[in-house]
Amino acid sequence: MMINEPDVLAEVTAVFERYEIALVGNDVAVLDELFWNSPHTLRYGATENLYGYDAIREFRAGRPSAGLARTLGKTVITTYGRDFATANTEFFRAGSDRTGRQSQTWMRTPEGWRVVSAHVSLLT
Repeated sequence: MMINEPDVLAEVTAVFERYEIALVGNDVAVLDELFWNSPHTLRYGATENLYGYDAIREFRAGRPSAGLARTLGKTVITTYGRDFATANTEFFRAGSDRTGRQSQTWMRTPEGWRVVSAHVSLLT
């Protein structure tokens, strides 16, 4: 298995960056697009556990749009073959001394790269 083939790594990096722009800009349509539309998709947030695309979509639709700005720290994106990848990053919000962590598992689908699993947490 090839790890971090340059063209695949570039694809996943671009979609990760697109996701980040949508996240801090609260572009719900893009966020919904980038999650795999499946009951198998899950997202563990800082305060919620969401099972299935519909639950994730409902959460995004009702989430407050204020206070989403953040700065990323170390980001590690790794691709495994041509159709599977992980993206892990640290993040920091102004006015908080806590470090956030975000993990995403990406899968290539016929529609493009999609998040199939995500986890967000804060260090205490």
